[in-house]
Amino acid sequence: MSRRNRRTLQVAAATALLVTAATACNAAAKNDTASDSASGGSGKSFTLVTPDAVGQNEFLKLAVTGIKDAAKQHDGTQKVYESTDTASQQQNVQAAVDAKPDVIVLVGFEFADLVAQQAQKNPKQQFLIIDACTTKTYQNVSCAVFREHEGVYLAGAEAGLLSKSGKVGAVDVLDTPQFRRYSDPFAAGAKKVAAKTQTSTRFVGGQSPFDDSARAKEQANTLLAKGYDQIMAAAAAGNYGVFEAAKAKGAFAYGVDVNQCPSAPGTVVDNVIKRTDIAVEKGVESVLSGTTGTTVSYGLKEGGISLTGLEAGVDSSKCVIADHKDVLTKVKELRDQIVAGKLTVDDPAAS
Repeated sequence: MSRRNRRTLQVAAATALLVTAATACNAAAKNDTASDSASGGSGKSFTLVTPDAVGQNEFLKLAVTGIKDAAKQHDGTQKVYESTDTASQQQNVQAAVDAKPDVIVLVGFEFADLVAQQAQKNPKQQFLIIDACTTKTYQNVSCAVFREHEGVYLAGAEAGLLSKSGKVGAVDVLDTPQFRRYSDPFAAGAKKVAAKTQTSTRFVGGQSPFDDSARAKEQANTLLAKGYDQIMAAAAAGNYGVFEAAKAKGAFAYGVDVNQCPSAPGTVVDNVIKRTDIAVEKGVESVLSGTTGTTVSYGLKEGGISLTGLEAGVDSSKCVIADHKDVLTKVKELRDQIVAGKLTVDDPAAS
């Protein structure tokens, strides 16, 4: 599993424990930049800073798409600073601030402390953090977060409809409200479409809950041994272990953040994905319109959360759900009910 998937679940821990990433001051930074300039140069300027190299990371590639679309819409320019470690993250943020663009967009909880420091020093600079936020509110810091539980609920409905044993489970990183966003709604979605469905959640825990594929596989096997045939994999880097266990038993699993079906074709049914491009594009628009210092939540209604099965290209996604159009039809009906406000998905992390 990519570092992005580990990071996204880690952000839940960071939020729950009010912990943010540490920064480093002395190390050579690698800044891979790319920019598009609009003719005339009279538009707005935007800078995106990523926590890792973009490469084939779909989560970050979508963020790049979002910043490029924002630049096009405003006849402006954009730059992308790709970080490789905590030192380059800090240097890239400083470089972005020095350039004084209209909006600096940053992806990930790693930037929370850095942005808080820079926001105080540069009150006229506007920042937009994607998939995280600072612990303190600043008028020049806007945040975009996701309602993952809505997508997890839909994945659970798929599991309920596809389960032959009537047992649907989840392997979660830790037993906390934030992480239960990836398990409790999964059970609720399954029971919505199949009321008698049995559900259970196992937790990775241990010394390295975000990176322990062996423990994740062990927890998955515990469920599989009891007849569970559909498992939500919310084990960060341990998702590979869940996929391996499910494949060995002829069972099925569900991924998070991006399309993980290619990593286990025939085993991964679908994925709860985050449309970072939507969050970036809409977030920038909001900042430019004068709405700043707020946190905006993106779910199914805003297009910020979806399933691979509900997106274009599902037929070539290598996801099992592509072969179950009847299930997708029912899931789309549930999605439409949520979007219309007729169906509310409980958020385990709601205060």
